[in-house]
Amino acid sequence: MPKEQILRATGRAISENVNSQIPRGLLKRIPELQSVGFGTEVLYAFVIIAVSLIIYFSTREMYQLSKHKGIKYFRLAFLYFAIAYFFRTFILFIIRYLNIGRILDFSPRLFGPITMFIFMYASSMAILYLLYSLIHKKLGENKLILFHIIAIAISAVTVFTRNIGILLWIQILLMLLVIIIGYQSYKKSDKNKSLYIIYILLFIFWMLNILDIIIPDFFRLTKLFIYLVSVGLFLIILHKVSRKTV
Repeated sequence: MPKEQILRATGRAISENVNSQIPRGLLKRIPELQSVGFGTEVLYAFVIIAVSLIIYFSTREMYQLSKHKGIKYFRLAFLYFAIAYFFRTFILFIIRYLNIGRILDFSPRLFGPITMFIFMYASSMAILYLLYSLIHKKLGENKLILFHIIAIAISAVTVFTRNIGILLWIQILLMLLVIIIGYQSYKKSDKNKSLYIIYILLFIFWMLNILDIIIPDFFRLTKLFIYLVSVGLFLIILHKVSRKTV
């Protein structure tokens, strides 16, 4: 018997043996277990979106009273976080529904690439708005369009090259830049201590979520831990922002 036929026969035998060892009830519940996993993703995204929008709307009065441009861009960062996580959930739905293996393996005929582009643009702008809230005085108001162009360019290159590493590394560098500039601002004034802590928490939050993108789907316990820590960090940020607005 040819070697290929022997391998195929062996593979079928192993598969049949494995399937026979799995209870029928468990096999029937596999789609249910997958839906529970997606339900967790949706719940996680809902909490992040809700907290982001609460921060955005709760700081509205603070900005209207002070007209401080730094507060304006800080608020917009959380609005874009909410937009990014809405489209992130939509992307996960497409991946699960179409049984796609990788986050960028969308067919050009579908609207997946457009959804990916919006997610990448919104997440990049969230970080860029945090950065702009720190350096807007040095750059001026008319430089904001440059940040939008940068976010569009990052998203377009990532989608066309299908290399999400480009997006991840640029966002990591941008978050590090936010931390460095935030620390310099903190050293100049103790009043910025709470704001700097928020930047640190956002940095940790974003690093955890980058790990969530990198870690394969079968590490469910690790992903659940990341989600719990991320939600905890965002709730701490909400608490610190609420203390400033009360």
